[in-house]
Amino acid sequence: MITRERLDIRLHAAVRMLERRITIDDVLIVLNAGETIESYAEDTPWPSQLTLAVVGTRPFHVVWAEAADTKRIVIITAYEPDPAEWDSEFRHRRARP
Repeated sequence: MITRERLDIRLHAAVRMLERRITIDDVLIVLNAGETIESYAEDTPWPSQLTLAVVGTRPFHVVWAEAADTKRIVIITAYEPDPAEWDSEFRHRRARP
């Protein structure tokens, strides 16, 4: 179980979360109950992943990584996926024209 105490919310993520009305509780639900739909093994400084969950009626994507040295969960960004860019379940990106 990931708790608030383990979160390290980067400035970019915090600003975007405020703009998008995404709460820390929303992020925690995604992290604890969501499904990882993409992994980015080459990301630096740590491999990251994209996790999806529906909170209430809102689908959310959270990009995050676990800091290898501290075991803290680094929140890179969080957003509501755009239906024009994702399939109806928000698990797969649509092909670009």
